[in-house]
Amino acid sequence: MPDSSAAPPRPPTPGPRVRFAPSPTGYLHVGGARTALFNWLFARHHGGTLVLRIEDTDLERSTSEMVEGILEGMRWLGLDWDEGPYYQTERRQIYAQTAAKLVAARRAYYCFCTKEELEERRARAAAEGRPPKYDGTCRRISAEEAAGRRASGAPAAVRFAVPESGSTSFGDAVLGRVEFANRELEDFVLVRSDGGPTYHLSVVADDLDMRITHIIRGADHVSNTPKQVLLYQALGAPLPVFAHVPLILGPDKTRLSKRHGATSVMAYGGEGIVSEAMRNFLALLGWTPPEGTPEILGDGELIRLFSLDAISRSNAVFDRAKLDWFNSEYIRAYPAEKLLPLIEREWERAGVTPERTDRAWLLSTVDLLKSRARSLQDFATSFRAFFTDSFQPDPAAVEKFLKDDPIRQMLAELGARYAASGNGFSEQEAEKVLRDFAAEKKVKAGVLINGARVALTGQGVAPSLFAVMAALGKEKTVARLQAPTLLSS
Repeated sequence: MPDSSAAPPRPPTPGPRVRFAPSPTGYLHVGGARTALFNWLFARHHGGTLVLRIEDTDLERSTSEMVEGILEGMRWLGLDWDEGPYYQTERRQIYAQTAAKLVAARRAYYCFCTKEELEERRARAAAEGRPPKYDGTCRRISAEEAAGRRASGAPAAVRFAVPESGSTSFGDAVLGRVEFANRELEDFVLVRSDGGPTYHLSVVADDLDMRITHIIRGADHVSNTPKQVLLYQALGAPLPVFAHVPLILGPDKTRLSKRHGATSVMAYGGEGIVSEAMRNFLALLGWTPPEGTPEILGDGELIRLFSLDAISRSNAVFDRAKLDWFNSEYIRAYPAEKLLPLIEREWERAGVTPERTDRAWLLSTVDLLKSRARSLQDFATSFRAFFTDSFQPDPAAVEKFLKDDPIRQMLAELGARYAASGNGFSEQEAEKVLRDFAAEKKVKAGVLINGARVALTGQGVAPSLFAVMAALGKEKTVARLQAPTLLSS
């Protein structure tokens, strides 16, 4: 990791500067991905800069594996950043300097209270029905005495001195004016007694140092904002524009969690979602494009249309069926040349080795199938029979269309009829043979078509049977129609 704290001064950028600042205590989840996307769209719309910052000061829970998971999720989503990643663990000197500046200005003070003393006071406050916030004991210690105690080696945290009256307010690009009474805020910790910075100190010091102009983040951070506003004011710095975006809820209107299904964006990638579909879907969770705009929006249109003004105050609901619809629409629209590399990665994950590898055939078969796909996984599951003989027929389809011995016997005979037919095996020729055979046997062609579809693909639903036959070729069509499993009870 580069030592970002020692990075040379960066030249000013003409556009706004935004940041995505995840904590590597988990993988990139849906809410974080949507926040990253909104920042990316805003930066690209305005010709600005997206800074990636890893807030890894929680040493007990942050791991390099989670860092790489976040970076991998960003790359999969196609969200390129312009600066970073910067790591807060490499910037501790900046936080120490900022805290010292606040102490010197009498806007912060040393707190010598022990953990046990704090817990005892919180318990007493709770028992008496008072808010369990810090009571300001060390705020009453003179600066001279505090400095002396520090010089003698007494361990101490650093707390911010919140004004004891009045209120703290800020303008929010989504929520409007937000105001908090200062009496509701406690003197929050900036530096722990072990010297580690807290979230509030590090985030404000970093945002100032990185010249962040707009802070776009989840609405769950609203309660943090007045403390950060106070820090900006104490440091004599102008406020950035805040934009708190709505939360993402599950269908039951509770906070999206694992019980609603996958929440890591990479998990959705593993389920066969294409990244463009995920971007399009996430962009519409809490943001509304102009009236009359279609739902399918490529990156260019998303960037052109995106604005903070169109972000809703209402929480968004994650609709998995809608995501699957987006996915199917993107897969259907992709040219086979774009789909095939994605499908090949899916085959690799699923252990599928196509038995035909000529590219022209693979591309034509992908084109045949893509309109029926809801996921890339379909090419390794329900479409598996097109690419390998190693597939398991759907038991329900077998029960419905291949249950009776006469049908299986007729399909085997139909296979022989195809084997004896001429060299051509086009869709039209395959259809003529089947329909002539059905007329000869005095059965409905649909009975043979349904049974043959299951015999050839393992599925009760597939593209046109004769297109399937042409894609598989005569030899494989004959072999599957005459397979011994079709003739067993």
